[in-house]
Amino acid sequence: MEQDFWLARWRNGEIGFHQPQVDPMLARFWPMLEVESGATVFVPLCGKSLDMRHLAALGHPVLGVDLAEEAAQAYFDEAGEEAVRDDWRGGRRYRSGRTAIHVGDYFALDADALSEVSVVYDRAALVALPPPVRARYVAHARAMLSAGRGVQILLLTIEYDQAAVAGPPHSVDEAEVNQLFEGCEIERLDERPARVLPPKLEGLDVIARVHRIRLP
Repeated sequence: MEQDFWLARWRNGEIGFHQPQVDPMLARFWPMLEVESGATVFVPLCGKSLDMRHLAALGHPVLGVDLAEEAAQAYFDEAGEEAVRDDWRGGRRYRSGRTAIHVGDYFALDADALSEVSVVYDRAALVALPPPVRARYVAHARAMLSAGRGVQILLLTIEYDQAAVAGPPHSVDEAEVNQLFEGCEIERLDERPARVLPPKLEGLDVIARVHRIRLP
């Protein structure tokens, strides 16, 4: 999972991937999921994303996970919130209000930790991972969440010429999404030229896609 790479990025403040505003795709397409207020949302590889604050404001308990303790600390510090800290089997957890962020390895999460999750919001997790890890990431999510609950995933991906620029964020085409989530209900909600990009991808032709996926 390239843990040292991501930990170094946070430690050195090299977080050009962080968006200083709520992702417009989240604001636009979340209502299409028709998620009840109070339903728990899981945000993998969450960083200090303001998308979590948006979801919490909608009335959702939010559960995030990220490798970097700096990300969890910054998320609450920048909002002026005092987070309660405790331990979980994979590391430390920060909690305040409706939001809890698990600091540690995503693969250390188990079905019990996500037993209340109804929706997964993935803006930056799948595209952060190289191909072999993407398959493992999705398999782990399906093992934790596929229990006849009909968990939905709002998945944001980008596609571009990977030969022009090395990821992350990585290019993930629609064929790969269909392969990774074979056996699930998959609906493409949107496809358009990407407008919100990290600096390394500026000037490239980048397609942004939004998928709604329902696990069996």
